[in-house]
Amino acid sequence: MIRGIRPLLRGSTYSGVVFAYCGALAGLPLLPFALVPALSWRSAPQSLQLVLVLLVWAVLIGVVGLARPVRRALVVSARRLLRVPLPTPVDGRRTSGSPGLDRWRTPLWLVLHVAVGWAGAVASGVLFVMGLTLPGNWLGGEARASLFGTSVRVSGGWSSWVVAAVCLLLAAAVCVLVTRTLRWLAPRLLGPSAAERLALAAERELLLAERNRIAHELHDSIGHTLTAATIQAAVAGEVLSADPAAARAAMRSIEESTRAALEDLDYVLGVLREEQSGTAPTRTLADLPELLDRLRHAGAVVEPELSGALAQVQGTLSRAAYRILQEGLTNALRHGAGGPIGVRVAAGPEGLDLTVVNRTGTRTGPGPGTFPTSGHGLPGLAERVRLLHGDFQAGPDGTQHWRLSCRLPVRASA
Repeated sequence: MIRGIRPLLRGSTYSGVVFAYCGALAGLPLLPFALVPALSWRSAPQSLQLVLVLLVWAVLIGVVGLARPVRRALVVSARRLLRVPLPTPVDGRRTSGSPGLDRWRTPLWLVLHVAVGWAGAVASGVLFVMGLTLPGNWLGGEARASLFGTSVRVSGGWSSWVVAAVCLLLAAAVCVLVTRTLRWLAPRLLGPSAAERLALAAERELLLAERNRIAHELHDSIGHTLTAATIQAAVAGEVLSADPAAARAAMRSIEESTRAALEDLDYVLGVLREEQSGTAPTRTLADLPELLDRLRHAGAVVEPELSGALAQVQGTLSRAAYRILQEGLTNALRHGAGGPIGVRVAAGPEGLDLTVVNRTGTRTGPGPGTFPTSGHGLPGLAERVRLLHGDFQAGPDGTQHWRLSCRLPVRASA
């Protein structure tokens, strides 16, 4: 008994009944147009005229459902009133074309919505009125209810109260049935079609790819800047009294690196907020000397070895190479034990070779000895290189060195 009453107490049942009755009322403006064929065929039997009116009415309602704005409004209203998790319809321009049957799902929903709404409204309305009026004859009168030529007489007294209670319960059951019927039909007729599912999946894939790219940019740019700035601040603090010029140089380097990081951060936040954030700041191999200078200001000894026509490396290949070197140098600052950091960049006719080598062990120079790490740096680099169809290696090189190396094919620059 409690399980049968529990659905009546849910807010979705009441809002679903309102949704069903609104669907019934929405079809009323089209009813006068459906009466025209029946009025012009007066010689036909009344039953045939009734069937003709219903058919024409259903066709008119279905034609209204062919409009895309109608479907969008139905999805939004069903999502709010029926509490059905329906995605927003995909713009037709982003789909590759829907199958023939898909375009008729919305008209079918609209026809069934009106039909279920009217059936529920008539049934629950009659039962509700009977439940309210039958107990009024308790003085000994007699009540009679007629529907479609069928009459029911109920004498006054306790029997009228029993029949009234049953009518009210049946009216509530009709409301639950109407709501559950529409909730069952909504995902099947208003849910995304096969073409829309493909479009939604493609859109989600692009969104995830953009988020991954933003995460990589933040990790590469902000992570490197914070690491370098922390070490540079430590260096400036140690040499502030003995070598003010070196301290000032370290502070200038912090200012320059943080300004570049703020540009990257402003662009990323603009993308996340879906605002016009301007052109994305690009870092290429042409900015490599500035990156190496910032490391030198942080107290690191950098030994670059550049060969080949680096100026001819452009586009995606040049940007990816800069980010890979930046991450490798950041790791050397974080986890290196001091000593020189070897950087090798070699541009050949078939590919671009990048190598970063640093000592491992206990840090001997200034700055913090241990940095917190998210563990996403090397996996992110491996994924970036894989997307460019390159080869990536990172690991110990002997007992006292760590080597990060990769080879990017020239075809990746397209």
